[in-house]
Amino acid sequence: MSDSDRTRKGYAPTEREYEEDADAYVKEDDIADVVADAAGSEDEHMMDEDDDEPGTSTDGFKEEVLLEDDSVQGFFAHKESVFAVDLHPKQQNLVASGGGDDKAYIWRTDNGEQLAELEKHGDSVSSVKFSNCGDFVATGGMDGKVNVYNVNTQEKCATLEGPDEIQWLCWHPRGNVLLSGANDASMWMWSLPGGGFMNVFNGHSAPVTCGQFTPSGRSIISGAEDGTLIIWDPKSAAVVRQFTPADERFHQQGITSLAASQDDQVMLTGSMDATAKLVHANGSILGSLENASDSVETVGLCDVLPLAATGSVDGSLSIWDINTLRLRTTLKHDDSVTQLVWHENSPLLTSTSMDCTVRMWDSRTGDCVRVWKGHQEGIMDFSLSKDGKTIVTASDDGCCLVFSQ
Repeated sequence: MSDSDRTRKGYAPTEREYEEDADAYVKEDDIADVVADAAGSEDEHMMDEDDDEPGTSTDGFKEEVLLEDDSVQGFFAHKESVFAVDLHPKQQNLVASGGGDDKAYIWRTDNGEQLAELEKHGDSVSSVKFSNCGDFVATGGMDGKVNVYNVNTQEKCATLEGPDEIQWLCWHPRGNVLLSGANDASMWMWSLPGGGFMNVFNGHSAPVTCGQFTPSGRSIISGAEDGTLIIWDPKSAAVVRQFTPADERFHQQGITSLAASQDDQVMLTGSMDATAKLVHANGSILGSLENASDSVETVGLCDVLPLAATGSVDGSLSIWDINTLRLRTTLKHDDSVTQLVWHENSPLLTSTSMDCTVRMWDSRTGDCVRVWKGHQEGIMDFSLSKDGKTIVTASDDGCCLVFSQ
């Protein structure tokens, strides 16, 4: 995650020093000519200044710069970059957001109303997640704390401690069990609402950048900056399978993102080495997806077609056939792709970018179905509604916007 503190420096113009030449005189006969020349030069200079001034038309009136905004609603309480956003799994008009102002909020997508300002963290809020049943919401901070709240009463259930800077949070798909990955190379797991400690997972040697329960909930997968992918047993915290850079066919740099197939058997990872790897739970490496010229920051697997998608810092969004490992098409943003999500039971996918746009694509044709604009700085995170019709974004400009189709 990029540093949320941004410094903008202003520089005062240098004072000009004027010197008089005591030996330079204008003769009386030349005064009229000098005055005329000076007036002409001043007029030309003024015309040049007018010509160079941006946003000014030829008739001297300022031109208005029109900013495109396709959003239907927004939330503007955050005072710094917003890093995380999540839609409620059942009440799709509820959303949680967290950012660089150390704050997290619950608010409504239909009218932008703030419902709750949650307890402030001691550092940036890096992750917010509703439980899959929708009863709880968790906020994780760079202060190493995880706060969990009852969504209905908005009262805090537990404060969970153990790891240092929280990188991500993930709820179990079927139970009130919360998993977190941390900067200290560990993962922690708790039961809620009581907050009881269940397990700590140690096996990585660098920050755990991504992780999740598999769709069945029977396994945990995690990737780290040390280039390792580990499959874990949640009950015993034992390593079931491990992929490391020692195998030259696997990643040689840090892992940034991962995804798992619906049957838990196939996993896709993205890496700073500009590749994505397709692996099997039995330990085999199925193939390498190589099309990017820079770090692959986000990956996903389609649940209705044998397709994968990878998004890179170079702005490319690549669609792959996972049966043949062939590239089907390369889509394009104007800047780094920050996140992609496949729509449920659909060949459509949505992506966001540092180019400030949200784009929806049809993976079958490669067509861009829709482009939404509204942010003034890069989009850091987004959440997609179950029906794929509502998108809520979190941006470096300190705003959350709601887009609808």
